Amino acid sequence: MSKIVIIGCGIVGAAIAYELSLIPGLDITVIDKNTPAHGSTGAALGVLMGAISHKKKGRAWRLRSNSLKRYQTLIPELEAQTGLKIPVNQQGILKLLFAGENLEKWQELQKFRAAEGWTLEIGDRAFITQHCPEIVNENIIGAVYSPQDGQINPVELTKALVAGARANGVKFQFGMEVQDFSKSADELSVQSLVTSIGNIEVEQLIICAGLGSTPLTQALQQEIPIRPVLGQAIKLQLDRPLGNVDFQPVITGNDIHLVPLGNNQYWLGATVEFPTETEASIANRELLAQLMAGAIAFCPELKSATILETWSGKRPRPEGIAAPIIEKLSGYSNVLLATAHYRNGVLLAPATALEVVQMLMLTP
Repeated sequence: MSKIVIIGCGIVGAAIAYELSLIPGLDITVIDKNTPAHGSTGAALGVLMGAISHKKKGRAWRLRSNSLKRYQTLIPELEAQTGLKIPVNQQGILKLLFAGENLEKWQELQKFRAAEGWTLEIGDRAFITQHCPEIVNENIIGAVYSPQDGQINPVELTKALVAGARANGVKFQFGMEVQDFSKSADELSVQSLVTSIGNIEVEQLIICAGLGSTPLTQALQQEIPIRPVLGQAIKLQLDRPLGNVDFQPVITGNDIHLVPLGNNQYWLGATVEFPTETEASIANRELLAQLMAGAIAFCPELKSATILETWSGKRPRPEGIAAPIIEKLSGYSNVLLATAHYRNGVLLAPATALEVVQMLMLTP
């Protein structure tokens, strides 16, 4: 198991490389045809909706809780090792509740989380007025505040993961494209990768290439269908911070995220746009306008905001398989998939890395 090759250097691939780099005796190489965080990671707002999600059991909650716990140690660990500053919003997430919302469901979740050491606060309209006076909408009946969730800059985190892994001996090859695979005589394992700049021997292969995972699995005759879901976001500039300058959590309502960036700037996102029948993913400008109107509906101050830029990117969504895909590739003894996290790649990257490490440690 000494020669490990990771294909894909988004946040998931970088997190796996870093966690593996903490284990002595491994020869780890990460390859990507682009630069780090070029794909889906660069198309993420980095909102960490863990404790405030309604997931309570099974893999879905295990991954979320394990990621939130690892983030508490991972960020200071990376900053101390690399000297890089990773932008993190540790002021939590405030989820707006609108008329018709099932408050009992949230109260049940609050009790469930408290039993496991997680905090959720449920507040009424007065709570919102006190903490976030910028929120004004007569249909809002209250909010749920999750102080242990938050937001992180996914590109800067990926760069720090790469720097930390590289310092621990991991080799990175960017601008390298996989062209083919060389298999064992029985075709049950991959022995080497044929790339654009030479062959690489491999004893364990980990594919975490997002949308690029589908052609790679096609080349291995085990196609995993992963489709692009496009998202658009808007970067806004205001004259002053929204609401309370000392309380700037991520605010989410009606699946619209208002993400503070500092310097009176905010991300607003993101749309969810499925591909057409011809597989085309074309940004719908009308949906971007709806996104802005939806945010103004609960935060009227945004009317005066200046649009600095609009952005679009694609997220990998698996078809017929629950996201994310973290498993062995059928038919192969030494190929692992850690991909297709859809809208939760940043949230689930640390836990995915820990799962992959455990799976490799259990491999004969």
